[in-house]
Amino acid sequence: MSQTEHSIPLPEDPLADRHKLGWGLAALVVAGNMIGSGLYLLPVSLASTGSSSLIGWLVAAVGACTLALVFGALGRVAPKADGLSGFAEKGLGRFAGFQVSLAFWMACLVGNVAVAVAATGYLGFFWPVLKDPVAATLCNLGLIWIATLAYIVGARTASWLAAAALVIGLIPIVIAVAAGVTAFEPQVFAASWSPSGEPLLKTVPASLAIIFWAYLGVESAAALSHRVRHPATDVRRASVAGALLATVVYVAATVAVFGVIPVAQLADSTSPYADLAARVFGGSIAGVVAVCAIVKTLGTIGGWTMMGGETARAAAQQGYLPSGFGSTTKTPMVTPLLGAAFMSVIAVLSGQPTLGGQFGILVGVTSVLTLSIYAVCSLSLFRLAKTPGARIIAVLGLLFAIAAVAAAAPGYILPTLGFVVLMTVAWFVFLRKSGSRVDPEGRGA
Repeated sequence: MSQTEHSIPLPEDPLADRHKLGWGLAALVVAGNMIGSGLYLLPVSLASTGSSSLIGWLVAAVGACTLALVFGALGRVAPKADGLSGFAEKGLGRFAGFQVSLAFWMACLVGNVAVAVAATGYLGFFWPVLKDPVAATLCNLGLIWIATLAYIVGARTASWLAAAALVIGLIPIVIAVAAGVTAFEPQVFAASWSPSGEPLLKTVPASLAIIFWAYLGVESAAALSHRVRHPATDVRRASVAGALLATVVYVAATVAVFGVIPVAQLADSTSPYADLAARVFGGSIAGVVAVCAIVKTLGTIGGWTMMGGETARAAAQQGYLPSGFGSTTKTPMVTPLLGAAFMSVIAVLSGQPTLGGQFGILVGVTSVLTLSIYAVCSLSLFRLAKTPGARIIAVLGLLFAIAAVAAAAPGYILPTLGFVVLMTVAWFVFLRKSGSRVDPEGRGA
């Protein structure tokens, strides 16, 4: 799971244009926002799909590129919108904005628990006792509360933690790809093509919700509109190029793991990239991979704890949560504490016999919830847009999001449906009187 950058408007002075980003550099920013620590346990969650998950990665890449174009178009037609909830409210009204705002907050919390599970998995490389479900749950809770305390000390602390982990987190992926190039065995890859023996038309679509976890953050492309030289064209180019660059990394890492580690052993792993490095380069390099993965996941937990707190604060500012959750300038202590309490409950309730199983559930739920948000934003674009091209992009983004959700396991969909029902009841009981009509201005895509 990756962290979304917030745009800082640059001066209108023409001389400042030389400080703006070209589409190539912007594409690196987009890819960096998507490539996060969530990739570290994905091979384990995809073990039941096997190496045929490669097809799922390619399908998800097409969907990610389409959604990147959706958010690029939204950034043009609604440049003053405040994030995803702002996009939804601008085109569909406050009810949609309310649903998206709180759904994104919940996605931050559930997704952060998944990242904590990934961190625990790699800590288990050094302390095998963490493979025990009870010990793993306690470790998850400890990581969540440590990150929350760091956020309470100051958002700057959490920001530095996340930033320091960014480059370090890419080291395990680079080593894994190098190991795959060195020791790739075609017969191992072929043997893991479809472990369950079920047809690919069933297994590959079902894997999309898990795979799309790695693409969460594709909406960050919209935040680049004020930073690139030619927003009308460069945002689109950077969005697609960034998604494709991330796909190259994902596919290379997937092929490397499935081409070296037999799928039966992979399913029981808690640190697949460390195990891969150990097979090819020895235990010392595997230890380096595990340490880098731990650093990255800890940084991501800190960053997304801050993201959850700031999302709740923004929701309070928009009138979607009680004012006690925050104001325009301050996030009270109760907000991160309540978020940590929610995450603790999620960590306990989602516990499974294996970390890979728990990670898969959390990733699936987060992806379905976020894809639902993307569907709402695509609908908003369709309503705001006036050009046929923008409407076609909106329809394609909506179709992909719906198809990916429909193909997901019921266990991933039901929590999202329950959340939507709960939030709908809350809207009609508490907030309906403060609702407003859809803003008719700001159209013209």
